[in-house]
Amino acid sequence: MESTCNELLEHCLRGETWTDDLLSRALAVEEGRAFLSIVIERLGDLFEPRLCETYTSLFAAAVAKVCPELTMRLRRAPPANRAPDKVNRVYVLSRITLGADVAVTSVLLDAAKQCYPTAEIVFVAPRKNYELFEADPRIHHAPAPYARAGTLAERLRSSADLWLEDGLVIDPDSRLTQLGLIAVCKEANYLLFESRSYGGNSLDRLSDLAARWARDVLGATNARPFVAPLASAEPPTVITVSLGVGENPAKRVAGDFERDLLRELARTGASVLVDKGGSHEERCRVEKVLVPGMRTHDGAFARFAALIARSRLFVGYDSAAGHVASACGVPQIAIMNGFASERTLARWRPNGVVVRGDAVDPAGEVKRALYRSMPILSSGQ
Repeated sequence: MESTCNELLEHCLRGETWTDDLLSRALAVEEGRAFLSIVIERLGDLFEPRLCETYTSLFAAAVAKVCPELTMRLRRAPPANRAPDKVNRVYVLSRITLGADVAVTSVLLDAAKQCYPTAEIVFVAPRKNYELFEADPRIHHAPAPYARAGTLAERLRSSADLWLEDGLVIDPDSRLTQLGLIAVCKEANYLLFESRSYGGNSLDRLSDLAARWARDVLGATNARPFVAPLASAEPPTVITVSLGVGENPAKRVAGDFERDLLRELARTGASVLVDKGGSHEERCRVEKVLVPGMRTHDGAFARFAALIARSRLFVGYDSAAGHVASACGVPQIAIMNGFASERTLARWRPNGVVVRGDAVDPAGEVKRALYRSMPILSSGQ
């Protein structure tokens, strides 16, 4: 029952010790999937430094139950985070989700390129994540399959199969290491950007915090988010749109918001391209609210990213596409909803106009923001 996982989460948030029986029952729900989505993701999403130690204790206990052979790989103390002056190879781990790899991991890729100009930079990531940087000749790829929808045991096996012997490893709080908990290299070769605690109780954006960490640890003075997908042969469009929510339905605004949004965009007279997304549910939502005459994108996300970079305005929910627009300097209207706390919103806030989904009239706020964007749409600037 999901109520068991919610009970465990409440123990964690109150700073109380959970019982062994409660943890065992929580791990049994959906083979650990509910434990990850309800308990672990919430502990990270709140960005509260005090919860980092709770996470470490809880997940270490879970590993001991689900995958005891991995206990020897559990890291027992924070890394020293001492960057060497020179290395031949730098591994940068993916955070697995596309948006996080744009907003956070790309900053560390940029820092690695700056600080180690002669080193081989290797992005350890699923193929679709690497495609966002495929056109960059400095960035090479090491496949790292990760079962995002898999059981806890399946995801832990992804960590168990990963060992990087011959280079510096930069970890952006990756799921491949279960947020820095599972060692994937020698300790002396390891650097961790613990994004959940770095920045303390501030409301700074994750991209800015990653850049600050890169400056403090690596000496990179101006690391920033970027993408480098292969160029698209499709014609550019004025407005790009994504209604994707990254498997988090809480990010959506209810009612007729999406239908009214696309109708409002159509009234601008500008060309509009809507991404159909990566799931059957998202495709059905898009097809239901499309306005005749609008183009759609149906394919690899990296191709859509290349089209976002050539557009004049991006509109959509808080998602990977919005982080691409932010990294490319494309003006955007980002609708943010379902965030765990005010700090969550602040950490993931992209550049551009942010409309809160919990506002009294989010549709009206989008309409006003769109009206203010009309000079951009008409001039092409």
